[in-house]
Amino acid sequence: MMPRKFFLVCFTILGLCISAAAEEPQQKPFLHPLFTDNMVLQRDVKTPVWGWAAPNTKITVELDGKQVACQSGADGKWLAELPAHKAGGPFVLNVTGTDTVACKNVMLGDVWICSGQSNMEMGIRPCMDGDKEVADANYPDIRLFTVPKKIAFEPESVFYPTQPSQAKWLICSPETVGADGWGGFSGVGYFFGREIYKATKIPVGLIHTSWGGTIAEAWTSLEGLKTVPDFKDSLASFEEQVKSIKSGQFDFAKEMDAWWKSNDPGSKAGWEKADLDISDWKPMEGQPQNWENAGLPNFDGVVWLRKTVELTEAWANVEATLSLAMIDDIDTTFVNGTVVGGMDNWQARRIYKLPKGALKTGANVIAVRVLDTGGGGGFHGDPNTMTLTAEGQTAIPLTGTWQYKVAAPLADLKPAPRKLDGNPNQTTVLFNGMISPLLPFAVKGAIWYQGESNAGQPVVYRRLLPAMIQDWRNRFGVGDFPFLIVHLANFMDIQKTPIQDGWAQIRESQYLISRDVKNVGLASAIDIGDEKDIHPKNKQEVGRRLALIACARTYGQNVLCSGPVFKSMEVKGNEIILKFDNAGGGLMAKGDKLTGFAIAGEDRKFVYADARIAGDTVIVSSPDVAAPAMVYYGWANNPVCNLYNKEGLPAVPFRTNPE
Repeated sequence: MMPRKFFLVCFTILGLCISAAAEEPQQKPFLHPLFTDNMVLQRDVKTPVWGWAAPNTKITVELDGKQVACQSGADGKWLAELPAHKAGGPFVLNVTGTDTVACKNVMLGDVWICSGQSNMEMGIRPCMDGDKEVADANYPDIRLFTVPKKIAFEPESVFYPTQPSQAKWLICSPETVGADGWGGFSGVGYFFGREIYKATKIPVGLIHTSWGGTIAEAWTSLEGLKTVPDFKDSLASFEEQVKSIKSGQFDFAKEMDAWWKSNDPGSKAGWEKADLDISDWKPMEGQPQNWENAGLPNFDGVVWLRKTVELTEAWANVEATLSLAMIDDIDTTFVNGTVVGGMDNWQARRIYKLPKGALKTGANVIAVRVLDTGGGGGFHGDPNTMTLTAEGQTAIPLTGTWQYKVAAPLADLKPAPRKLDGNPNQTTVLFNGMISPLLPFAVKGAIWYQGESNAGQPVVYRRLLPAMIQDWRNRFGVGDFPFLIVHLANFMDIQKTPIQDGWAQIRESQYLISRDVKNVGLASAIDIGDEKDIHPKNKQEVGRRLALIACARTYGQNVLCSGPVFKSMEVKGNEIILKFDNAGGGLMAKGDKLTGFAIAGEDRKFVYADARIAGDTVIVSSPDVAAPAMVYYGWANNPVCNLYNKEGLPAVPFRTNPE
């Protein structure tokens, strides 16, 4: 598991985040910044248009000969609703009141929100054949809007650009899709919009609002999260911290110290002490690398790591520098039992200055207390930045093997205080800063590529994401609009033995949400990931598969939009016969042999199985399982699985007997 924080390109890039504590400017714009030249308005529904003016001012809004009027309220807010209009354009949107604005080249079409974390944020240029894709991106009826990154403690009503391409609608062209940010406009968003446009010839508006490495609860409103009991404590903690920050009474260091002492067994027992008996600690090899790849798969919580270095007398009275690459998320670092530094930033290098006397002749113990709140944990980054150095001395590498001990899993911990300012991974802050300002813009639907950062709590996600979906639907006010999820791609090392849960469980949650929540679709990426790169480059296929769902379910086209989905099983002797929905033109294996199946009896001791296609079924067996009872398929972080329908769509990973 290596979700949200592995994305070194996109967590807190300087200049992209306006201070969360800053108040919105008092002077609100006459016309909301969503309404600009080149925009797309949603066809076939009433279209809200809004802004601010002096109280009790008459506002007139006109489009294509249809005119509506309204009056600003006591707070200056005004909102007019244009009548439903069929697709077409270009038009001019005229707004008249205390000011006069004419938005030119306006199209009526379908507007889709593109949201999530870094795989949604990843631009077109880093994608497969990215430069060519940018050069070919000449679609004047596709329009692009990028929401500026913003953390906010409370819902905001407007946003302000931090880059030239943001907070205004752009015509899709080679000059616009590849500009700014991490390789340009969202690759998944663009490829989805391109396929929709090709299939429908209807103008498409894409509103890109994502932030790499972020959790779904950050994208959900306070009211939405209150419907999920799992977030009761974290919401209370967040609200208390916001209140303390506003009153100037919040002392983060004091709060954090108290939290460690009440939650961490290592802090209570003095695991930082140089003379601690660590005979029961385990080795963690190959540092720096996240502990998920070094002996602690799927672990979030508190872990302590220690390393002893032998120093000559020359080190005893010098100033030194301790460099520990990067640490994911929060560290407190001790040398010989004394705190020398600590940070709360998973992508920042740890460089701690050691005063004279901090080191001694002989054995010196470096102890690091780490709290990981989701995704990758522990050391990561360039091995060359993991050293102990001092002027006149040969640098000592700190790579290789460290000793570690687990203190407490995240599930056993009370919510830790967090530095809210600049931290997008807090409840509600991205809804407040990056969704709320869009409301109540009329939209067609949303596409969502996220889940890596919530992989550590897949069952909670099963309740969280539906709450977020309903929250958005309530607020945009266009009914149960289509919400299309990208199933997490295969990633990390290929497992040699079956049933290592990891991302398999978060994928299961995504599937169950798509099955159980109205008008939610699932586009599998289980076969187009990258073992070594959490940002797979084939975003074209991701966009195509999302578009297939929209074409079939939203636009009523006769296309198959899903791979085979497990339907039922039957045990016959030493075999299990599996049946599937969405078999399309028939089941097929890509390759010489069907792979990806594991089988077990009631003891749940799984082994990889023999599998073969028989008509519209798959028959699974193993000579090691005489009385089979259950089957898993594609149940791994990076499964080797190759069941498809003849339309070329991969089977959705599943387990026949969920726990």
